Order: sequence, then C-alpha cells, then structure tokens
Amino acid sequence: MLKSITPRAWNLVVFLSCAMLLGFALYNQYVDFLEPCPLCILQRLAFFWMGLFALLAVLHNPAQMGLRVYAWLMTAGALFGAAIAARHVWLQNLPAGEVPECGPGLNYMLDNFPLLEVVATVMKGSGSCAEVKWTLMGMSMPMWTFVWYTGLGLGTLWFTYRKTRQ
Repeated sequence: MLKSITPRAWNLVVFLSCAMLLGFALYNQYVDFLEPCPLCILQRLAFFWMGLFALLAVLHNPAQMGLRVYAWLMTAGALFGAAIAARHVWLQNLPAGEVPECGPGLNYMLDNFPLLEVVATVMKGSGSCAEVKWTLMGMSMPMWTFVWYTGLGLGTLWFTYRKTRQ
C-alpha cells in the first residue's frame, strides 16, 4: 500500500493533516476556551507553513527538483515546529519553582516591542506556557504536536526521495 502513495498524494495528506490540526487548535481555543500561549501560536504558524507548502505542491505537481524544494520547505516548518514543541515540553516539565513568570500576551508584545525582543521573550517561555491544560493518553498538546511534526517531516522526506529515485 505504501508503494502506491505518490509524493503528490502524500502532500495532500500533509495539507489535510495540518488543516485538521489547526482546526482542532481553533476548536480548543473557541469552544473549549483553552487560550493558546505564545509557544502554541508559534506551533500553529509552523503547521500553517507546512500546510501551505503542501497545498502548493499538490496544486503545482512539480517534477523531481520542485518536489524536493517543496519537501525541504515543509521539512523546515516541521523542524521549526518540533524545536518549539520540544522547548514547550521542556517548560511543562520544569519543577514548579523554576517555571518562568507569566508575561504580557503575544499581541501586546508585538504591538509594543521590537520583533527580535518579542522572539527572545517568547522563546524563554512563561508561566502560561508551562501549564498543561489538555492531555490525551498522558501526553500534553505540545508532546502530540512534536509527534506530528516528526511524522509529517520524516514522511515528507521519505515519500519525496523514495519516489524520485526510481
């Protein structure tokens, strides 16, 4: 069955997966009222990035070199997202006394601080990033996003290079 999956079909899977994950995040935010922390928002941006380039790859249906370019653009999003998710998981597993204090929200920081300062502040994390508000099978949302980034990123490279070598 895996042999019949083309890179184009895989890119459609990546797009639909990212759309589903972003939809789930929005459901959690607006229906379950789980406010996203700054690191959650960055992880959403990584899924958006991956989904956007996956959709472009599906619509464009490029030849071998184009497939590789799209694959590496999607993988860059997966690497960025996985790094943010790993940092988020690390913050969630800090002892209570070592958790950073809560700071201003992301919108406030973007309106009032230079971009590099906002990025540095967000990457340090805050108390809101250390809270575990949702779990499934004992894993927090950042743990699950890490799994998704890893699977989608590795799958993208595997399907792209497996098919283009033939």
